[in-house]
Amino acid sequence: MSDDAFSLAAEAADRLKARTGFDSFDVALVMGSGWVPAADVLGEPAAEIPVTDLPGFAPPAVEGHAGRIRVVEVGGRRALVFLGRTHLYEGHGADAVAHGVRTALAAGVRAVVLTNAAGGLRPETQQVGDPVLITDHLNLTAATPLVGATFVDMTEAYSARLRALALETDPGLKQGVYAALRGPTYETPAEIRMLRTLGADLVGMSTALETIAARRGLPSGETAEVLAFSLVTNLGAGLSDRHLDHEEVLEAGRAAAHRMGSLLATILPKL
Repeated sequence: MSDDAFSLAAEAADRLKARTGFDSFDVALVMGSGWVPAADVLGEPAAEIPVTDLPGFAPPAVEGHAGRIRVVEVGGRRALVFLGRTHLYEGHGADAVAHGVRTALAAGVRAVVLTNAAGGLRPETQQVGDPVLITDHLNLTAATPLVGATFVDMTEAYSARLRALALETDPGLKQGVYAALRGPTYETPAEIRMLRTLGADLVGMSTALETIAARRGLPSGETAEVLAFSLVTNLGAGLSDRHLDHEEVLEAGRAAAHRMGSLLATILPKL
């Protein structure tokens, strides 16, 4: 979290405004693995550019991440939609993981919706294809986008206000705690048992560092509220008789795309 990282985000925000033709945005969405098709349900894009047109963004390195930024008008809200993200396991460092969220904040966004593909750890209550509202996280990546004496209160990392709006929209939404691991390996059955014991309901390789960056905000003091969803794309290792692979994750995302997109389209105007 150097001054250079914030300067780069400000430069990217300025370029974003120039390239899209918009000078303000209401909300940012980060679409995780398998979530990209859900973005199509939000409506026709008013603008769309490759992330590599902006400084500081790495090209997409994971199948299911399109590497583009889309602007969509949804219910009177201008949404900045990141079709993919940078993961810590790609080796670019924590600042690169946080760069999209910091760019969105620098562009004026004050509400961030994070989505991800996750392994479900509670087969007694979860099924593949379920969206789960994230209530809290365990950052087990051994990394943070913050450096030095930057003390950020994470008591309400995921906004209670925004979660209440989501539950008004869909009272049947399941809720859970997300465990973020570094990846890129999937977890072992022993690690899944450990995570369940620690209180995790979901496991994945993203989201936590972006949430920390949003709650830290900009040097000028602006922060963003965070709302986050996991899509259960598989059950954790050892909880079913299936082996894990990335194509299974993407297929679950494609199957649930319309439901996920409709959920987001209904929630966004309320943020």
